[in-house]
Amino acid sequence: MFSATVSAPTNIACVKYWGKKSVALNTPINSSVSVTLDQNDLKAVTTVCVSKSFKKDRLWLNGTEEDVTKSKRFMACISGVKRLATTKVSTEGEVLVDKSEWKHFGVHVSSMNTFPTAAGLASSAAGYAALVAGLAEVFGAKETYPGELSTIARQGSGSACRSLYGGFVAWRMGKDHDTGEDSLAQQVCDENHWPELRALILVVSDEKKDTSSTEGMSTSVNTSKLLGYRASTVVDERMRSIEKAYTERDFETFGKITMQDSNQFHATCLDTYPPIFYMNDVSKSVIKIVHAYNRWKGKVAAAYTFDAGPNAVIYHLEDVADELLALMLQYFPDDKFLGSLFGSSFVNNPQAWDRAKAFGLDDELLRMCDAKGRARGMGGDVKKIYITKSGPGPIVLSKEEALLDPETGLNCYVKGVAGDGGGVALGLFGLGLIGFGFVVLGGAGLVLGGGRGGKK
Repeated sequence: MFSATVSAPTNIACVKYWGKKSVALNTPINSSVSVTLDQNDLKAVTTVCVSKSFKKDRLWLNGTEEDVTKSKRFMACISGVKRLATTKVSTEGEVLVDKSEWKHFGVHVSSMNTFPTAAGLASSAAGYAALVAGLAEVFGAKETYPGELSTIARQGSGSACRSLYGGFVAWRMGKDHDTGEDSLAQQVCDENHWPELRALILVVSDEKKDTSSTEGMSTSVNTSKLLGYRASTVVDERMRSIEKAYTERDFETFGKITMQDSNQFHATCLDTYPPIFYMNDVSKSVIKIVHAYNRWKGKVAAAYTFDAGPNAVIYHLEDVADELLALMLQYFPDDKFLGSLFGSSFVNNPQAWDRAKAFGLDDELLRMCDAKGRARGMGGDVKKIYITKSGPGPIVLSKEEALLDPETGLNCYVKGVAGDGGGVALGLFGLGLIGFGFVVLGGAGLVLGGGRGGKK
């Protein structure tokens, strides 16, 4: 029996992927680029265990076993990594498993993540990246060309290919439409290239979105003429410009393109028939406030982007972090009741919360934001705020963090038991408050997620 536990990050695209060139290969109609976020704030954790004694492949998501025969994407990741497996030898040079034997090994997987699932924060990207990284660690997989593992992760979830690298990562759409071998991820800049870059994430909804990304993409490809124009005419130039801006640490250009591309992505969703609505009124309020803030600053100092959901990701530089958080807390404070219970847990960084609450906002800035019609002090519209930055790709964790029992290879993770991240339960006057986290496994393939809990 051999096992490994890895964590993998989520990533948030600045130039979006929307639409499949090949459903079978899970290749895109356009290239995309994203920022990989810090795993100290958002991550998926996956344990992979393999043994000849395992009669079949098994999967547990947040402690609940799923039928893997229903997920072609999950099985494609296992077979893809097994194809790259190498012979495993001991430290003394003894052959433990010849590479030809791996095909006889069953695979057990247990996975969870520390942030909302299927709500537009790329939870499936983190989950599948962790799966492929864990499989590669156990099987000693070796790429035959750079980025080959990312082509396997892509078959699980398209955006997962970008989560295999830290920093600023491009997914090249590729030209080989028969095999998809050149539809892969490439790191443009590592996570240390732009240390001042920050991301402020407003979780507007932690619920599953009404229209899955896979379903939405299919409908958009079939009905939106704007989507076809975007892919053929707009994206390539944006990719060149934003990669140059990121490399040169030019936030003005980076931020403008990020916002324009987010707007156009959601415009294609509206151009889809019937239309798809991923953003809500709170999302639109965030957009108005960011533009008011930028006008007040006299430059692009904050840049919003929304994936397929209502949750806002606002890129900015470190020097405006306290001011921007203070501004958002003026318009999207914690619910008064929850705030009295949890205090600064509304924001994942207590020190940043304290600085923001003490920050004196300019009256003219507030007047400009008020003019957009957003009332101040309405709690509950935002469920959680994450303050984060760019971070590295997958990380191998210790045996103590395993989600599978090292003796039996069976799941030992229990969702909802007090632990790291989102699985906190509190009883007060007969009221149970449980942190967000859930799982979806359906027509769209595998979504790995849930609140961090504990072990049996």
